Amino acid sequence: MQMKHPLADMLEPIIEKLGYESVRIMTIGQANPTLQIMIDKLDGTEITVDDCAKVSRALSETLDEKDPISGQYNLEVSSPGLDRPLTKPEHFKRFANHEVKVETDTLIENRKRFKGVLNGMENSMVLLTMDGVLYHIPFSAVSKAKLVLTDELLAQWEAEHPEIIEE
Repeated sequence: MQMKHPLADMLEPIIEKLGYESVRIMTIGQANPTLQIMIDKLDGTEITVDDCAKVSRALSETLDEKDPISGQYNLEVSSPGLDRPLTKPEHFKRFANHEVKVETDTLIENRKRFKGVLNGMENSMVLLTMDGVLYHIPFSAVSKAKLVLTDELLAQWEAEHPEIIEE
């Protein structure tokens, strides 16, 4: 899986203390970089703008105090969205039976790109069915993975969040 962001050890405890999980921490751009942090609630409920603002304020205090990034940068705290990245073994278990895209940094059965149904994880292997074939992909070989936005995923989200859907 992708290398851990250099600021993860500093930022993740703050995020977790506030009751959230860091889904992904990455820096985008070079001249005026953006430190992008995706968060999710530990209880699985929906992330709100207020949640993002709360985490952003807490992280800003620490980043301003410790000043680990030289020069100007932007801090962006957001929800992972419906087509969320899968970055931890727990994500591959939690989103079993959903369609996913997985890219690896090494060849697995002569390929590096997979798109199919996630069957979970077993013994550090991501299990994915594509075109009727079950692939065992070492978690350590995964460079990028995300849910695919499908009608089923959208319908599930709508069923779980009837208060958001306007008639």
